[in-house]
Amino acid sequence: MRSIDEEIARHLQEAAAAGELSKAEGYGKPMREDAGWDDTPPALRMPFKILKDAGIAPPEVALFHQRAALAASVRDCADPQRRDDLMRQLSEVEQKIALRLEALRANAQNF
Repeated sequence: MRSIDEEIARHLQEAAAAGELSKAEGYGKPMREDAGWDDTPPALRMPFKILKDAGIAPPEVALFHQRAALAASVRDCADPQRRDDLMRQLSEVEQKIALRLEALRANAQNF
């Protein structure tokens, strides 16, 4: 029984022999470095690139968008009671972001 790596290598060899790989965008060219590549922990670079290439943003991105929307709402709110509620929500989102980023850093160091 073949390992998964051997199976992947076999598929890549077949695709190269059939000329399928040469049709891929960027074939034979160095990989373009994305902004933030060096800041991303090495263990997370490939998973994040796969998500990006698939058009899927990591869940943390949604949290950053939510934080920006809440910050704008706080800034524009005139009602003190509503503003306090928005501030509480903003604080909760910021805590979620901090916890997610810390978990990513900790997990990246374990690889």
